[in-house]
Amino acid sequence: MSLLRLPGLIDPHVHLREPGGTHKEDFESGTAAALAGGFTTVLAMPNTRPPLTDDESLGLAKRAGRAKARCDFGVFIGAGVDNVAAAAKLAGQVCGLKMYLDQTYGPLRLEGLAGLQAHVQAWPADRPIAAHAESRSLAALILLAALRDRALHVCHVNLREEILLIRAAKEHGLRVTCEVAPHHLFLSEADVPSIGPGRCEVRPRLATAEDVESLWDNLEVIDCFASDHAPHTLEEKDGANPPPGFPGLETALGLLWTAAHAGRLTEEDVVQRMHTNPRRIFGLAEQPETYVELDPEAEWEVRAVELHSRCGWTPFEGRRLRGRVHRVVLRGQLAYEDGQVLAAPGSGQDVFA
Repeated sequence: MSLLRLPGLIDPHVHLREPGGTHKEDFESGTAAALAGGFTTVLAMPNTRPPLTDDESLGLAKRAGRAKARCDFGVFIGAGVDNVAAAAKLAGQVCGLKMYLDQTYGPLRLEGLAGLQAHVQAWPADRPIAAHAESRSLAALILLAALRDRALHVCHVNLREEILLIRAAKEHGLRVTCEVAPHHLFLSEADVPSIGPGRCEVRPRLATAEDVESLWDNLEVIDCFASDHAPHTLEEKDGANPPPGFPGLETALGLLWTAAHAGRLTEEDVVQRMHTNPRRIFGLAEQPETYVELDPEAEWEVRAVELHSRCGWTPFEGRRLRGRVHRVVLRGQLAYEDGQVLAAPGSGQDVFA
């Protein structure tokens, strides 16, 4: 077995469901899944229950992470209608401000222009704003961020019109970066019948095959690959009102490495978008003595029963992938090896303590 050594991967977009949803994931199970997928740092989103919008709610998530996390973690603060000053005051303790402008899971959503403007103006210029903003919402937010000279990171881009808009913004020198989730690169609306409509509920929705090809055609515009790991149980996904979201931490690297084997990506593309760029965009310190050993030729079949996420399913069930994580070393300590998570709960560090 000839192993390839990669730097510890960074996932800038995960939902660990703590507080309020630990029946489907928590910091312990989610970071175990992260290590199994080759990630040594994850950045957790604030649309929990309660949402992370102030010092008290942020403290709930941070204390849970410090007690349970097996890899390093950061947490976003959420932009709400009445926490403009409170969020800005906490900027040094979080990896960024998360804005929800379009339909998503949970109640954390900015509806009016006034609140949006206030958050953009109040948020420190040296810290990133991450946003769920689609189509017209995206255009409006790019304009507001440009007017205030704020760094904007666009989450889970999935449409041709959006990636072309971001391309144009970059060509005009605006401070815009973006991420794409593997499920938007490897699934389309054509997969809904085979996976099931409830299980395919995700935001943004799966797009057309043409949209998927546009993402690949504009690879140089994409700064990060982010899993948008958003676990829900099968009972929830198969219920009458299925919540949106896919688990993704344990399949992201395999999907992308399979694409690299097919010639659509290079090793450099993967490292740049899963380590170098996320670290730069979110201002993360280097992790000393940290690396991932990958067997680049190993073929494996995705089986939910072998995954570490608590949710117990994957939209990629049965897919054959190439490239499997053999070992993960975090700060000189063996954290994962051949299917076994060895890092203890609480050994992960808060990267914005």
